Amino acid sequence: MENMLEIKDLHACINGKEILKGINLTVGAGEVHAIMGPNGSGKSTLATVLAGKENYEVTRGEVFFRGKNLLEMSPEERSWAGLFLGFQYPVEIPGVTNVNFMKAAVNEHRRQNQMPELSAAEYLKLMREKMAVVEMDPAFSSRGVNVGFSGGEKKRNEIFQMAMLDPKLAILDETDSGLDVDALRIVANGVNKLKNPDNAIIVITHYQRLLDYIIPDIVHVLYKGRIIKTAGKELAREVETRGYDWLINQ
Repeated sequence: MENMLEIKDLHACINGKEILKGINLTVGAGEVHAIMGPNGSGKSTLATVLAGKENYEVTRGEVFFRGKNLLEMSPEERSWAGLFLGFQYPVEIPGVTNVNFMKAAVNEHRRQNQMPELSAAEYLKLMREKMAVVEMDPAFSSRGVNVGFSGGEKKRNEIFQMAMLDPKLAILDETDSGLDVDALRIVANGVNKLKNPDNAIIVITHYQRLLDYIIPDIVHVLYKGRIIKTAGKELAREVETRGYDWLINQ
């Protein structure tokens, strides 16, 4: 099995404050990993560091993505190589329609990977197929990216973008945040349909409820910048029942 992601002793800080304090994590192809932890533990920091957000400084450690040094790659290069980050708070882009935004993104990815661009007809066919995966109204394609979308619609749009880009590693940062039960089911079903033996998914969440829909192979608990516990899916249920204190106080 190919190692999709290898993180070794990763330390990172922002504005001189250390947030990640020695993360070690390996994600194999075909695996779903869940990262849980209380607020301020470093979950979103880990996601944004992996995506290449510039205001975080990596002070120590190594990260390899599909065998390549991730930390030497620009955010764009990470995306072209197959890394996708689903944001906790998706941004609105007024004046840019979903259809044009995704067509530019998909064709740029294809160019960077020495693949021919999709024709207009090929692109529209692909877009309709992927919108169906997340039960998205085709009318959303002509709207500005996330403009006027509800919280659930924004998260659904994130999974649509993931479906269009077909990443090798998708990192979903609190995708369940603010979702009602129906929206959670639709988003999770979309993620499950996109899962296959050649990709991997990291789900970052506070709550067990998302993991009732997206079943993880491995669960990690992150606390104060370190992974303090790794186990199977039963760990998420135990955290839901007992909270984090029993782990923190071990």
